[in-house]
Amino acid sequence: MSLFFIVLLPFLGALLPGLMNSAGRAAVAGVTFTVSLAAFVGLLTNLPTVLAGEVVTARIDWMPLLGLNFTLMLDSLGFFFAMLILGIGLLVIAYARHYLSRDDNMGEFFTYLLLFQGAMVGIVLSDNILLLLVFWELTSLSSFLLIGYWKHLPAGRQGARMALTVTGMGGLAMIAGMLILGQIVGSYDLSVILQNRDLIQADPLYLTALLLILLGCFTKSAQFPFHFWLPHAMAAPTPVSAYLHSATMVKAGIFLMARMWPVLSGTPEWFMIVTTAGLITMVLGAVIALFKHDLKALLAFSTVSHLGLITMLLGTGTAFGAMAAVFHILNHATFKAALFMSAGIVDHEAHTRDIRRLGGLRKLMPVTFTIATLAALSMAGIPLLNGFLSKEMMLEEAYGTALFGVPWLVPALATVGSLFSAAYCFRLIGHVFLGPVRDDYPATPHDPPAGLWLPPALLMIPVVLIGVAPFLAEPFVKLVTASVLGEAADVPKAYFKIWHGLVPALYMSIAAVVGGLLLLAVFNPALRFWEAAPRPEAKTIFEAVVEAVASLAQKIILPLHNGAFSRYAAIGTVAIIAAGSHAFVTGTVSAPTREMQSVGPVPIAGWLMLIAATGGMVFMHRNRLLSLILIGIVGLMVSIGFVFFSAPDLAMTQFTVEVVTIILMLLALNFLPNKTPVESSLLRRLRDAVVAIAGGLATFGLAYHYLLRDAVATPISEFHLANSYKGGGGTNVVNVILVDFRGFDTYGEIIVLGIAALLIYALTETLLDGPVRARLLNRKPDQPRAGDMHPMMMVVLTRVIMPLVLLVGFYIFLRGHNEPGGGFIAGLIVSIAVVMQYMASGFSWASARLRYPYHGVIGAGVLIAGLTGIGSWFVGKPFLTSDFTYVRIPPFEKFELATAALFDLGVFLAVVGAVMLSLESFSRLARRAHVPDTEHPMDIDPSRDDPPAEKAGYAKEGV
Repeated sequence: MSLFFIVLLPFLGALLPGLMNSAGRAAVAGVTFTVSLAAFVGLLTNLPTVLAGEVVTARIDWMPLLGLNFTLMLDSLGFFFAMLILGIGLLVIAYARHYLSRDDNMGEFFTYLLLFQGAMVGIVLSDNILLLLVFWELTSLSSFLLIGYWKHLPAGRQGARMALTVTGMGGLAMIAGMLILGQIVGSYDLSVILQNRDLIQADPLYLTALLLILLGCFTKSAQFPFHFWLPHAMAAPTPVSAYLHSATMVKAGIFLMARMWPVLSGTPEWFMIVTTAGLITMVLGAVIALFKHDLKALLAFSTVSHLGLITMLLGTGTAFGAMAAVFHILNHATFKAALFMSAGIVDHEAHTRDIRRLGGLRKLMPVTFTIATLAALSMAGIPLLNGFLSKEMMLEEAYGTALFGVPWLVPALATVGSLFSAAYCFRLIGHVFLGPVRDDYPATPHDPPAGLWLPPALLMIPVVLIGVAPFLAEPFVKLVTASVLGEAADVPKAYFKIWHGLVPALYMSIAAVVGGLLLLAVFNPALRFWEAAPRPEAKTIFEAVVEAVASLAQKIILPLHNGAFSRYAAIGTVAIIAAGSHAFVTGTVSAPTREMQSVGPVPIAGWLMLIAATGGMVFMHRNRLLSLILIGIVGLMVSIGFVFFSAPDLAMTQFTVEVVTIILMLLALNFLPNKTPVESSLLRRLRDAVVAIAGGLATFGLAYHYLLRDAVATPISEFHLANSYKGGGGTNVVNVILVDFRGFDTYGEIIVLGIAALLIYALTETLLDGPVRARLLNRKPDQPRAGDMHPMMMVVLTRVIMPLVLLVGFYIFLRGHNEPGGGFIAGLIVSIAVVMQYMASGFSWASARLRYPYHGVIGAGVLIAGLTGIGSWFVGKPFLTSDFTYVRIPPFEKFELATAALFDLGVFLAVVGAVMLSLESFSRLARRAHVPDTEHPMDIDPSRDDPPAEKAGYAKEGV
């Protein structure tokens, strides 16, 4: 299966659970399981290629000029992590089907889960660091939704915010580090970056990039000092915890360290930072885990500890350390997912996770006890289970590593970490399952149906199988290790076996296990000492830091961001003028290369009218209606200016925009007083005048400077002129720029336009339901209105003009690729035609004939434009690259067919929908404000036989 489908399947499948929510829990879980299974099977179809040591690639040029391409790569490392993500994901889905209660919205849960799964698969298969960063941030957002899924729990909301804050800030730092790597190498493709080890490590910015990337990895994988967020994420439902702690989220940072190992490791900086952070995290997480009474909290801190173990192994920079890290990633994923599922079973059946209220469950829950005990013993590093093998490899690597020049420091700390790890594993078994049966459980514990215990039981198969036959995992682990090492080192020839002889690692392991048992024997005194000892609370520190930062931000922002637009404009204008003046004074100003052209009387007259309208607007701005008229004059003069400079497209756009905006602003003025109150003092108005005059003079000086000098570099317009027809198939350069060369900008603009219209609609809804509603209902017109609200002449004229304007709009749309016009102008023209119907016949009459909602028109426009852009991917071209051909259909002459027309159609629909939705919003306000209207086009109800006097009164009252 194509890598694109493997990545996209979870995202596409995320649409299904919510749609099938009404079909029942089994259907929702079934479709989610099917989507993940399809992606997993698709991944397995590439297994033969991966086992052969080859790399599967897929590439679509998205935005090649920015270096952002949809490039995917499946090597053994990517396959390994994708297998864990999708394989354990299948078990989590099956487990969640039976774990979630009937009160939980299962469609919503599985939608979030599939989004998260797709983002994780995208991370491990990305071959472009910019694409990887997109998926990286998607994991932060989707995990926020999963952790905070139980919105009614304050702990869930707090844990979700904490996780998003910490991992999001680390992600921002990592973006900067990745961009530095891309600049050093000259490419953002991972496959290229991984081949330039020497170039990267010799660059002066290597350390900066390393620190920023490690900051992203450490925050995502909960390394010290960012370890505190992960245990608070346990407030999520147990299926989420099992998924996040075993195969996803926290493993993203581990994956990235392994992926970047060939180019970032092997330096003293890497060794010191990564090894130290891993050791501290390993020991600290294990110590805290031992004294946690919440079963999931104990497992959460154990995850922190084992992530530190893996990080320490990667930090050593040796090939053996990398192989041990890969092996432990596999083992940890299996036993940790099983442990969290077992904890969920205990909580589900006993209704508590408090270890102090448990005990004796061995007899009541024998199946759960067997699963949890095997998994815990594996985590403790007991022989014949898979955790023992990777723990022994870790201790062997630690024994040969010296840190800060001290040869015993790493072995000692690794042994201490293993000791506490064994202790909390033994405590989990002894305090939860062993001992006498109690009579004060919150609920009577018993083994659940197979739907809950079967998924963790399946995970015990690799735990036991690898533990007793480690040679089964050896070839695959070494294959993955080869991908981690790249060309930096050879894969170690060490054999995976249970007995390595009387080596130091064995003694360290025995000391850890025996020490763990002894520590558990004195647990109560140790607990009293732990609770009495002063220690910082990470959550308290985090909340204090957030509060301090928020307080500082308010002190800085509130004096500046006070809602006064004049202040924002003044600050921005002064800053721009100051920067420009400094550059002008300190720079070198070349002599003019052009002479002033002669100016005729017509441009002078137009310029004087523009100045007069602008000045009049400044001095008479308190009269809102007059200001609007003057603004229209300014816009009209700008349109004439475009005509004068031979820019018909701009002139048509400017003119139609002026018409539409003036109409909409007139509707808005209907709800405002005619006069603007005086709100600014004389001193403030003088200040604003000085700033405005300075800004105007600066703009004049800049324009004067550049218009008298030739451009230093070749202007981009020459490229557009030379390639408009050859590359875009159109002779109208302006339109080709909009739909091809800068099509992405246009696509973003229509999205913004649609959002603006939706915001106006939402604001109208708020006004109609809020305190303004009462004022609108009680609002009386200041002056009597005309009795003839819908004059017959205007109604008839708009009916006649309507088809003609539509024909003109259609003509303008079709000719836009080669002559002045296009979808944007055509949309405005059609909008004007429809607005005229509303003006002539009233909102009620026009809306009664509305067949399609304007929301849908906007959505259809954006969808058509987006699908047109995506279509170029299927022919290996960047997003929104247009294509064209010429066809002849008798009896017509040969004519052009261009994909840009479809994109322009999307622009057309988005513009029409946005304008008409804004008009509809204002009209709804007018109707609620008792502005009279009728359902008949000319104030005449043909069904009534009232005399003319009564008809006039009927129209005047708007009944």
